[in-house]
Amino acid sequence: MAVNGRLVVCPTPIGNLEDVTLRVLSALRDADVIACEDTRRTRVLLERYGASGELVPYHEHNERRQAAELVERMRRGGTVALVSDAGMPLVSDPGYVLVRACVAAGVAVEVLPGPSAALAALVASALPADRWRFAGFLPRRRGDLRAVLTERGGTLVAFESPHRLAATLATLAELDPQRAVAVCRELTKVHEEVVRGTAQELAARFSERAPRGEVVLVVGAPVERRSGADDEPPAGLDALSRLVAAGARPRVAAGVVAELTGESANRLYRALVAARKE
Repeated sequence: MAVNGRLVVCPTPIGNLEDVTLRVLSALRDADVIACEDTRRTRVLLERYGASGELVPYHEHNERRQAAELVERMRRGGTVALVSDAGMPLVSDPGYVLVRACVAAGVAVEVLPGPSAALAALVASALPADRWRFAGFLPRRRGDLRAVLTERGGTLVAFESPHRLAATLATLAELDPQRAVAVCRELTKVHEEVVRGTAQELAARFSERAPRGEVVLVVGAPVERRSGADDEPPAGLDALSRLVAAGARPRVAAGVVAELTGESANRLYRALVAARKE
């Protein structure tokens, strides 16, 4: 049976309310119900542009229950507009459950273009944008964080808490002090700031005082080593040699040193074997 209702995914401004698009405003005015993270935040946007509508809270704590109710309204022919507090819904914001439920129920899903903190930061960083990846909010556990920061796949774009930024930059500086980084703060707002530099430089800068506001961290891709670069001993080789001399198994010790230095475990092991043959 055909379903006449639909879901319209509407990106909202990430700071400056003038960044809302005409299509988003039209969708918000025409919708039978507007599903939003915080009704107070959304009401500010609607009042700014003379729009009104039924607001329904839709957030991470009621997502599954509310999704079922919203889909039922759309099955009866209603139009639902989905917004988050800022930016594109689903991108580190609620909405995935609702979109999946709509697809499963045969409800049309229309996605409107609009503001995105991740894209704005990527462009403002002046780092390569031809190949990049989005990591959402960076993990808190040190091991998981190191894994994300050392993963290859182009420029890294991620959200970070201003209170954890200094520790994250310090970890990155330990792994690769010359890695290119940009800290993008309060994008599109009055106090917008983009600070560019190496991981070492920015770790020193932000260790003095935590920044305020919302932060997007953009990290350049790790520099690929040329084959000729293997002539230089890898970082941590001396420590690995001492561990093995003390009785540690080479492969296991190489893995431990690699985790601490960010160096390749295989490269460390090969360098150890080569040093023993000399």
